[in-house]
Amino acid sequence: MALKRKARYYRLLWLKHDLPAGLSVFLVALPLCLGIALASGAPLYAGIISGVIGGMVVSLISGSALGVSGPAAGLTTIVAASIISFGDYHLFLLTVILAGVFQIVLGILKMGSIANYFPAAVIRGMLAAIGIMLISKQIPLAIGYNLPNFWSSGFLQLFDIQDLHGHFEDFSHNTTRVSILITLVSITILILFKQSFAKKAKLIPPQLWVVLAGVILNELFGKLDLSGELRAAPLVNIPQNIFAEIQFPDLSQLFTRTDIILPAVTIALLASLETLLCAEAIDKLDKQNRITPVNRELIAQGIGNMLCGMLGAIPMTAVIVRGAANVDAGGRTRLASFTHGVFLLLTVITIPFLLNKIPFAALAAILLMTGYNLAKPKLFKMMWKQGWTQFFPFIITIISILLSDLLIGVCIGLTISIYFIIRNNFRSEFQVEHTTQHITDYYTIRLSTHVNFLNKVKLREALEKVPEYSVLTIDGTRCSFIDQDVKEMLHEYSTRAKSRHMEVHLQGINLGEITKADH
Repeated sequence: MALKRKARYYRLLWLKHDLPAGLSVFLVALPLCLGIALASGAPLYAGIISGVIGGMVVSLISGSALGVSGPAAGLTTIVAASIISFGDYHLFLLTVILAGVFQIVLGILKMGSIANYFPAAVIRGMLAAIGIMLISKQIPLAIGYNLPNFWSSGFLQLFDIQDLHGHFEDFSHNTTRVSILITLVSITILILFKQSFAKKAKLIPPQLWVVLAGVILNELFGKLDLSGELRAAPLVNIPQNIFAEIQFPDLSQLFTRTDIILPAVTIALLASLETLLCAEAIDKLDKQNRITPVNRELIAQGIGNMLCGMLGAIPMTAVIVRGAANVDAGGRTRLASFTHGVFLLLTVITIPFLLNKIPFAALAAILLMTGYNLAKPKLFKMMWKQGWTQFFPFIITIISILLSDLLIGVCIGLTISIYFIIRNNFRSEFQVEHTTQHITDYYTIRLSTHVNFLNKVKLREALEKVPEYSVLTIDGTRCSFIDQDVKEMLHEYSTRAKSRHMEVHLQGINLGEITKADH
């Protein structure tokens, strides 16, 4: 009886909360799955399959109650770069499988706390750089540019004053006016939905409104264009039988190609970092205050990415946008994420012909706004206000990623942050106070709570500046740790102080063991 009551409870919970929440998340995820696959240079079905695996597999393994997994904007750059560099999608899928293996290893080794070791400035810089790159990739699609050289020559030719008018005509000829209109309308819809007066309309996610508007506009202009002067906007192209078109990895090269290791490690680290950050953010939104077991989450994501690689999909992470949509829609358990995966699967099986009416411009508009949200001007202003020690690593991370790649850029940003941490540690290592009584100088050096070998040079310089015939007090009462190197230096200084006619007092610093060792 108890089992029946429990089953009935969960069935009612699913019907009342998780079913409508899963439907809402599905409506958000569908255009994002297509758009992210598009931005990654992968087959469009690869984004859908990744979303299906994230919903129907990862949600059951993961311990996150409200998290939703699928293809993420944060991985588009490394995925696109990997596909281009290999020139073979079958080979790229091996990196996805290997990335999943690395994530499982990270989870087994209990490395779920890895995100805590990345400074906030570097993480924000990484996300902002991804946003900038996302915007740059979507602009050609947003305007329906039909040549592959938009940034390399198409756009730059507009500034060639030798034939300015001719270049503008060529540029205009290679763009699609219907795509531009769809993009403008789509961005307007997304902006309006952020306003308070659009609360009722939010029952249907803004991304779905954008897709519907794009389809209607494209169909409308197709019927009104009797002269045939307007070119139709490029449309999504998903195979009618998706399972017949799936590309599978070339497993015969899994242990022979060493060049797949670095991209796999990069994907694994970035996917893990984004997942852990997302888990932390969604846990804060959970009204029941449930905590995601991060190591189990890494294992779940690893299994999911292995399946993605095996089934021809792009890699996945836990995604903040979908997780937040799940919370907003009233999701209560993992069944909401599972339900959204079921809806994605049913859609590509039963109605792919409807998906093929979606203009690329509508998806590009969604990703343009996603990129803008990652790299808002307000973010740059906030980082500037936080001071140079935060802004400099932030901006260096962005520039480094844009000039190289994500992994190198993050490493450079991390190095800069570590430099500032060490420098700040030097500045706060001790305080020097000076007073004069009668003709005698009194100096007090108050050590900070943690004094290690990195503080040794600065502390020695401060000690050498204390003049002869002075009284010096070295106060270590606030110290919780003093490195052995520093203790040895203080002992040597105390011994030499007699020859300089100085009186040295040590407070809260025990040098007994060093003294015994010397004797």
